Amino acid sequence: MKRYLAAAALAAIINTPQAAENWLATWQASPHAVWDSNGFALPTGVPAVLERQTVRETARISVGGSRLRVVLSNRYGTQPLLVGEARLGRAGETTRPLTFGGKASVVIQPGAPAVSDALEMPVAVLEKLAVSVYLPERTPLATFHWGAQQTGAIMAGNRTADATLADAQPLHGRALLSGIWVDAPAGAATATAAPAAGVVAAFGDSITDGNGSTPDQDRRWPDYLAARLSPGGVAVVNAGISGARLLGDRMGVNAAARFEQDVLLQPGVRTAIVLMGINDIGWPQSIFAPHEAPMTADRMIAAYRQLIAQARAHQVRIIGATLPPFEGTAIDDYYTPAKDALRRQVNQWIRESNEFDAVADMDVLLRDPQQPSRMQPRYDSGDHLHPGDAGYEAMAAEAVRVLSRY
Repeated sequence: MKRYLAAAALAAIINTPQAAENWLATWQASPHAVWDSNGFALPTGVPAVLERQTVRETARISVGGSRLRVVLSNRYGTQPLLVGEARLGRAGETTRPLTFGGKASVVIQPGAPAVSDALEMPVAVLEKLAVSVYLPERTPLATFHWGAQQTGAIMAGNRTADATLADAQPLHGRALLSGIWVDAPAGAATATAAPAAGVVAAFGDSITDGNGSTPDQDRRWPDYLAARLSPGGVAVVNAGISGARLLGDRMGVNAAARFEQDVLLQPGVRTAIVLMGINDIGWPQSIFAPHEAPMTADRMIAAYRQLIAQARAHQVRIIGATLPPFEGTAIDDYYTPAKDALRRQVNQWIRESNEFDAVADMDVLLRDPQQPSRMQPRYDSGDHLHPGDAGYEAMAAEAVRVLSRY
């Protein structure tokens, strides 16, 4: 009898589930390779090499939780990357040490990320966090994120424990930080947000990356979407890369090559919103790609179908966003009437094919009713290609409208 009771007690212990974890991606910056600026229209804007320096990056998360993990990336590096120390804290406050397998330092292998151990640190919805990383060795910066509308900092020496950095060199982009995950309460979404519970990933180019928005103010359209959804327990991450294309590589690899890593494998992703294709239309025969043949609708549609197939295989909803107008942009040869006709043809397929699970009609939202090939002035950042703050806020409202139908 005693032996039976002991066995029953042991079985009860073995079969008792551990405390449930619910890791969600709460913030993201998609990594991509540093390009050779020779012969290309845009500089990288980041140092080629870092050595015995600290990089600090600020990020506003979406949903909160009880614990955190930080993701650093060496995805496009060709040599191991040594992190001497990494710390995390609320912006302007004392930092806390991050560990990797219980150690303060970590070597990130070429092509790989480094995911930190869970840090016990309750964080709130839309809280701003700062991640500081010290690089003790000569480190070529092969993986980064261009632009990002967020100013980071570079300092000499190990300054990871400093609360404030008065003598920093500004970093206009991101060098190492690619993600923040939170252990969020399961089932935290409200009744109105429940159909989209989990993570919504915005997948796109510079319009998703927030070019034209006010820097350091979190006014990209995924930021506005996070402000709307995260109080209900729905996280929003930004998988935009400026210059990204469905079918070309340069500022990031093509869409199908990065969709799985940047969207489908992010913890908790349930919905993807795809707004990409403007650069496929505008780059060929412009200063960005002067020798490329003009794009065709068939090629773009085939690329969208590949993203749809990947999403369905992972049971992720995929929303297609129509491409906004861009007549008037000052980029040489980026806009032509023929390119606008192609944009309208692609948009018609997005709207009418019923191949996406839903459609967010950013074209109808942003275009000038009197001149449909141009953006409404109230939504235009001034470059006639990227919306400004008001345009991005309106785009988030359109995304909420579509998501609310689930």
